[in-house]
Amino acid sequence: MKYDVLVIGSGPGGYVAAIRAAQLGFKTGIIEKYNALGGTCLNVGCIPSKALLDSSEHFHAAEHKFEQHGILTGDLKVDIGQMMKRKEGVVNQMTGGIEFLMKKNKIDVHNGLGSFVDAHTVKVSGEEEKTLQADRIIIATGSKPSSLPGMEIDKKRIISSTEALSLTEIPKHLIVIGGGVIGLELGSVYRRLGSEVSVVEYMPSIIPTMDAALGKELQRVLKKGKMKFYTDHKVTSVKSTAKKVTVKAEGKKGEITLEGDYVLMSIGRRPYTDGLGLENAGVQTDDRGRVVVNENLQTAQPHIYAIGDVIAGPMLAHKAEEDGVFAAEHMAGQKPHLNYDLVPGVVYTWPEVAAVGKTEEQLKEAGVAYKSGKFNFRANGRAVAGMDIDGFVKILADAETDEILGVHMIGPRVADMIAEMVVAMEFRASAEDIGRICHAHPTTSEVTKEAALDATDKRSIHQ
Repeated sequence: MKYDVLVIGSGPGGYVAAIRAAQLGFKTGIIEKYNALGGTCLNVGCIPSKALLDSSEHFHAAEHKFEQHGILTGDLKVDIGQMMKRKEGVVNQMTGGIEFLMKKNKIDVHNGLGSFVDAHTVKVSGEEEKTLQADRIIIATGSKPSSLPGMEIDKKRIISSTEALSLTEIPKHLIVIGGGVIGLELGSVYRRLGSEVSVVEYMPSIIPTMDAALGKELQRVLKKGKMKFYTDHKVTSVKSTAKKVTVKAEGKKGEITLEGDYVLMSIGRRPYTDGLGLENAGVQTDDRGRVVVNENLQTAQPHIYAIGDVIAGPMLAHKAEEDGVFAAEHMAGQKPHLNYDLVPGVVYTWPEVAAVGKTEEQLKEAGVAYKSGKFNFRANGRAVAGMDIDGFVKILADAETDEILGVHMIGPRVADMIAEMVVAMEFRASAEDIGRICHAHPTTSEVTKEAALDATDKRSIHQ
């Protein structure tokens, strides 16, 4: 069978690329190794984790906030089986939606492992073996969880995010190795449900790639919720038995030993190209296993593109989606726009964390003259009414031109609020532009307006 465009991988990058290619008139096929479409994000990543985060937040609110609202609930308990069943229902609804979109756009779906025979031919090994040909190919095979040398994931007591999303019991003590997005989100889920949670992080602060002020505030709030942190600690060993795991880590004050019933390994992800046969197509990878592409996402073979987690750049579902659209449109001779500097990053803990653009540390290191504006959620009426007063919005602007260079938020629903600032920065808005835009009252978005006013000339009204 011959296609104009063949996509390998059906995650957010792959399925979006396939849809856009079909919209542009290409005869399109997609290959997926597993039975369900949607890749890591929909099956064992973004979607199921958010389902559990929401469920655990409802329980936490019922336990700690409802009484103050005048809502008496009596004896609360968690039905972990029902919680996981609901999560699976959400996943099935979303993956079913992608199947519908494939049919709607007349995209052929081939289940099985795709591997290159040559630069235009891909073999699919599944229930039945088939060979597909294509004029253009998009590699969208995503990433897999990483592990530490000698401390491999056994999927029983030493688990990755995949297993953490399907536990049949609430851990008594969950030890999280890695204080990044995945570790903190899943650690938050089980802490709210009653687990003791200890986070061991190699760097001096949690969420180390984000603005330092965000990590400091998030750690303060999570510690208030009794999550324990061991930052600046290097894990030296992880040993497991049938029912127990022991973690040893070295810090500035010596070695610590933690004992728990599960260890969640969340030290990042690696590009997944196993079995793809890239060498048969003349496609190269770098020293970190990422497929090498040019500014148009083309590999050494111009008709073969690569997108998402399998190439350099942020390993985020929404970045992969933009890559997918870009690749399809570039194939069609269009001139799409791609700007990795304005890909927002989000941590779905509570409070949520969101950011776009440069951090304060990056601006200092680059010697850029900047000004900073900040406003706290505790001074916002909507946040006070909702009992969500932790956090702030910080806006960094060029000292001379007032152009917004970076925005860093921690607070209620900032995952949604950050979109306004991505738009503003895409159009090179100034802090004063945002400060002069009318924001509805009472909303948490007013915190952004106040931070912008503070960055402009220290003109914030409510602080």
